Amino acid sequence: MTLRTAAALGALALTASLASAQQGISKDEILLGSIQDLSGPIAGFGKQARLGMLLAVDEINEQGGINGRKVKLLVEDSAYDPKKAVLAAQKLVNQDKIFMMVGHIGTAQNMAAMPVQFEKNVINFFPITAAREMYEPFHKLKYSYAAPYYDQMRLAVPKLVKEKGAKKVCTLYQDDDFGLEVLKGGEDGLKTIGMEFAEKTSYKRGATDFSSQVSKMQASGCDFIVLGTIIRETIGAIGTARKLGYSPTFIGSSAAYTDLIHKLGGPAMNGLYATMTVQNPYTDEQAPAIRFWANKYKTKFNEDPTVFSVYGYSIVNTFATVAGKAGKSLSTDSFIKVMDSLNIPSDIFGSAPQSFSATKRLGSSASRISQITDGKWKVVSEYVGDPALKK
Repeated sequence: MTLRTAAALGALALTASLASAQQGISKDEILLGSIQDLSGPIAGFGKQARLGMLLAVDEINEQGGINGRKVKLLVEDSAYDPKKAVLAAQKLVNQDKIFMMVGHIGTAQNMAAMPVQFEKNVINFFPITAAREMYEPFHKLKYSYAAPYYDQMRLAVPKLVKEKGAKKVCTLYQDDDFGLEVLKGGEDGLKTIGMEFAEKTSYKRGATDFSSQVSKMQASGCDFIVLGTIIRETIGAIGTARKLGYSPTFIGSSAAYTDLIHKLGGPAMNGLYATMTVQNPYTDEQAPAIRFWANKYKTKFNEDPTVFSVYGYSIVNTFATVAGKAGKSLSTDSFIKVMDSLNIPSDIFGSAPQSFSATKRLGSSASRISQITDGKWKVVSEYVGDPALKK
């Protein structure tokens, strides 16, 4: 073999090695990316999710990382704008070359960013949105942990309507993919008890004045309102109703299940119902394990955790569990192989057990109902879900 031939073969081997190298994985590091709203209308959620992720990353790295590799998390701001989410995804995937997108927040934002990821074989892992599009249609790179908004409302609305003896059910929803999921779930749930929405009214993302919508529902005599709202819209709608002396039953989805509702909205928020999956981690009057975790978080970041802190923390820890099982030769394919037979038990935060398979990309459809009582969320129902969820 000539020196020239040997050099050529060496170059080919190096090229093949580089081509087969897993993006985002080096000898001593795993690079994760996340897109949060850090400056837009749900920045309260995005900032908490980011801190929960960072707490998990710190704990993992303090314990030696994952099979000898430390975890590094890069977080970009979408400001809850789908166009900015695409730019953020392009930076993380193409420039930073992340291994995986974890806990990306927002329905429309994920929908916009996923094509960028999938083109480079980057998994969309446990996005912080409960839209069905996070696992349907099937794609090998989609994994969702959140009970869908659609199923939450389809199951909870008729249950609560019957309990309250409501006569006229209406809805106020955000005019986007998220709001439409809440609307559709509520509609299909009402059909099961022979009812339909008497009034449907929407608002544009980022709206701050809900007086016309609330007045419209009050004039229609609605005694039960399904909210496809998030933080300030929930507070704004209920606050407006209270000022008008209007007191229907309000129920929101898990997007409205946050301590920011009662902290920012005050006593006017008492009575609000919302669907949820994990308990808000108050630093007092909780189980010891939750109390310990909540106080650890508060000590580190100098602020109380919320349920979105738990989402971020749990998402990264689940990633670490799967990546650990995938072994030293971690890759997209080896990660998927572990996920496709994964069972996740209930955790200290009261989550429903989850399971995944080669054809099942949603962990669980189950949710339960909580209500704000005396300024805190209290669980008021058991989990309700479809036991025969498609495998």
